[in-house]
Amino acid sequence: MIQFEGVNKWYKRYHALNNICGEVRAGEVLVVCGPSGSGKSTMIRTINKLEEIQSGIIRVQGQSICGDKVDINHLRAKIGFVFQQFNLFPHLSVKDNIALSPVKVGGMARKDAYGLAAELLHKVGLGDKLDAMPANLSGGQQQRVAIARALAQKPTLLLFDEPTSALDPEMVGEVLGVMKSLAAEGMTMVCVTHEMNFAREVADRVWFMDRGEILEDAPPAEFFSRPQHERARKFLADIIH
Repeated sequence: MIQFEGVNKWYKRYHALNNICGEVRAGEVLVVCGPSGSGKSTMIRTINKLEEIQSGIIRVQGQSICGDKVDINHLRAKIGFVFQQFNLFPHLSVKDNIALSPVKVGGMARKDAYGLAAELLHKVGLGDKLDAMPANLSGGQQQRVAIARALAQKPTLLLFDEPTSALDPEMVGEVLGVMKSLAAEGMTMVCVTHEMNFAREVADRVWFMDRGEILEDAPPAEFFSRPQHERARKFLADIIH
């Protein structure tokens, strides 16, 4: 589904991504973890070209996304993205937030898009919030609406950039519950998160990043019981402590 081949990115002199190599298979759940500033969010944002790279190749479903000739709108239509800060349009109702992309990008009739919105809200446990405004929802509810909005594109791939870090602790579980359900359905997912229990229970693989490099690439059982890199061992020890 995704391939990174020698990917590098700089912000002026700062080497944000350092020779990233790896792959994510279809139907796989990859959790990317590591300390703040390790390059996790930059890496995930390169997959749908929210961040450009300076060298290397990224392929999505076998097609290179690098270069100026890539149809960005076509690429992003296949990739759902859930942000840390929800990014719902505050002046639109929940159903209009979800229906916007199918109508404007996909050409779907508004009536059908509203039907899809109702279906997806039921899927994320918010069937009664169709006409609500974002300001009247809790953080956890807003993030679940954001997931429904990402699903409205009928993506082949979902990206999550720290989707629970802006939430109060009691709201984290409701969002992770939706993500677990999507994983169980076989959705390909790349999740930047500090939720280590989610990584342990749901991930197929874990990437540990630091200073722009992938230092560990392992199944969860191996990563949590026998991390190979000293930096990963310290990271896990600090979390447990």
